[in-house]
Amino acid sequence: MGRTRRRLAAELITDLATIDRKMTAADTQLTELLDTTGTGLRTLYGIGPSSAARILGDVGDIGRFPDRGRFASWNGTAPIDASSGEHQRHRLSRTGNRRINRVLHITAIVQLHNDTPGRAYYRRKLADSKSPREAIRCLKRRLSNTVYKRLITDVKIHAASTVEPSRSCLLT
Repeated sequence: MGRTRRRLAAELITDLATIDRKMTAADTQLTELLDTTGTGLRTLYGIGPSSAARILGDVGDIGRFPDRGRFASWNGTAPIDASSGEHQRHRLSRTGNRRINRVLHITAIVQLHNDTPGRAYYRRKLADSKSPREAIRCLKRRLSNTVYKRLITDVKIHAASTVEPSRSCLLT
């Protein structure tokens, strides 16, 4: 019985090592692909290669969102009014792109576990008498706004870099 368990444990460890190597190779490939897009998403704390690729793949053209509020509504981080009478409150939206919402949630959790501006923002929301759940929702919305701004900036940088060569051709 003991030998069988050791053999199974050794096989599982070998399988885990194989999976780890595949994940490392996939991250390397994603990083190379992301470098070709010129996106700055990975500069945001908590967004790695797979998260950045998920965002770029699901969002596509950021220009289809006229403002950050529409982007937040699309990804499910825009709060829904759940007020009643004089009691003003909001609740989490269950609609929207759940994959992007998950990426933003994981990014928020990573920021909370490290000394980041996201953690400071979360603590300020707690000090403003928000519940921990409400504070996370606020942080996710803030991250949504940051991602939107980063994607808009990426588009502007890309547009400027494609315009520059044609200007130089006109000047020569």
